[in-house]
Amino acid sequence: MNSTISKLVIGFAASTALATAAQAQRDYGTVSTQTKQPQPQLPDQAQEKPAKGGATVTIGTRKTKISAEFAKAYNDLLAAVNAKDAATIPGKVAAAHAAAKSGDEHYLASQLQLKAAAETNNEAEIGTALEGMLASDALPADQVSRAYLSLGKVRYNQKQFAQAAAAFEKVVAAEPNNQEALSLLASSQSLAGNSAGALALLQKAIAAASAGGAKAPEDLYKRAVSLAYKANSPASVELSREWVSKYPSAQNWSDAIRIYRNINKVDDTTTLDLLRLARAVDALKGEEDYDRYAYAALTKGYPGEAKTILEEGIKAGAVDPKKTPFKEEIAMANQKSAGEAATLESAAKTALAASTAKPALSTGDLLYGYGQYAKAAELYRAALKKTGADASLINLHLGMALARSGDKAGATAALSAVTGARADVAKYWLAYLATQA
Repeated sequence: MNSTISKLVIGFAASTALATAAQAQRDYGTVSTQTKQPQPQLPDQAQEKPAKGGATVTIGTRKTKISAEFAKAYNDLLAAVNAKDAATIPGKVAAAHAAAKSGDEHYLASQLQLKAAAETNNEAEIGTALEGMLASDALPADQVSRAYLSLGKVRYNQKQFAQAAAAFEKVVAAEPNNQEALSLLASSQSLAGNSAGALALLQKAIAAASAGGAKAPEDLYKRAVSLAYKANSPASVELSREWVSKYPSAQNWSDAIRIYRNINKVDDTTTLDLLRLARAVDALKGEEDYDRYAYAALTKGYPGEAKTILEEGIKAGAVDPKKTPFKEEIAMANQKSAGEAATLESAAKTALAASTAKPALSTGDLLYGYGQYAKAAELYRAALKKTGADASLINLHLGMALARSGDKAGATAALSAVTGARADVAKYWLAYLATQA
């Protein structure tokens, strides 16, 4: 039986829309040509004044002089930009760069190029202009990271993922905990084929966003879980548990549990324990879950539990009692559970008196299936003290029963004692406990 994961997880794509061209131009597109006190970078009219050869212009808080040759080319470009003369602007941009003899002059030419590109929302030209401004080494230091971030977004939107990654790496190098840059870099690396690097970056972004007890954005968890799951990485298990502990919706729980089942070869006992958790968090979804739950319960000898699950599935509209395999499962569950509830008390007494652990464990599981969680816990505790006890399995079931009965402290202690192959399932139940008041 194949399990499917919601599109929110396996199909999660980075939503990294480019900041509007107008915003990019506002951030990086203004230079004052005033020769007096430095002016604010905004508004745009500061850059619309013609420049004279030998004039002093201000870039950020720094003053610089421009040559007469460049001033002429600059003024020609400025006139074309102000006139919105799209036909001549590319040639005049090239002429201005050809006349430029310093990084400052290249910066000024690129700035006007950015203004023109922003006004026409020309992403390719916005990117080229930003690259020119960055290459000039004249961009004010406090704007460099922001410029690389915008450049990365432009290249990302153009599906130039290697170039986008290179730009985002510059931001991360300067601002190691910049969550947006880390996330965008991870997306770029993933799309460029570096899934391992992308996953490591997203984990770093989650850690940075979780510093000081904060809760990292769900977007980061979804990206990380998606990457890890697609790569069949063991990291998907821990990430999915952390995800649902922070964002415990029914759909998220359904995905997290399916992820574990899909990447691990689990036996019927483990499947049943995971589906019991799915039931506890209202995360049973569709025919497949109810069929698998009923089948596992019947296979392990718990027809009363199978009967209850099938009835819940019918009520939820997920089970059609006239459809195979439900028709057969319902008939089998009804037949095998007939009169069973009436025997539970005597079965419990017999199991408690037995010298070995197996009867107490089996009867505890039977009681669990009937929702008698406190009584089941009594049997599990007794089983732990008997010959042949599988402590990890019994503690897991004891923790599950106590969790369902509302004993959070007792459940935590029992689940924390689970070791070996069943420890992962216990950790999912611990994640469930962490979401309970």
